[in-house]
Amino acid sequence: MCLGVPAQIIEVVDNELHTLQVSLNGIKREVNGSCVWTENPQALVGRWALIHVGFAMSLLSDNEAQQTLAALAEMGASEHEMEDFAGLNQAAKIKEMDS
Repeated sequence: MCLGVPAQIIEVVDNELHTLQVSLNGIKREVNGSCVWTENPQALVGRWALIHVGFAMSLLSDNEAQQTLAALAEMGASEHEMEDFAGLNQAAKIKEMDS
């Protein structure tokens, strides 16, 4: 099962493609920010977004992000979701398919 995970927006990468760079526990990843895009995308930097399958789905408050991260850790889902966020599970799935 894939869950969305909160990550902090750290950079606007491409205005035309609506690409953002986000970070979670030091892991950085580029995501599509079309669902949260604003007239002033620089205002997104520092905000938290719910990331799911490479898309920033919605913006979260700092409090919502911290509560969600705590809930994921409590459920024991955080390690699996961090691997998904980092792309490690996808790489393993591709490797399995190639074998």
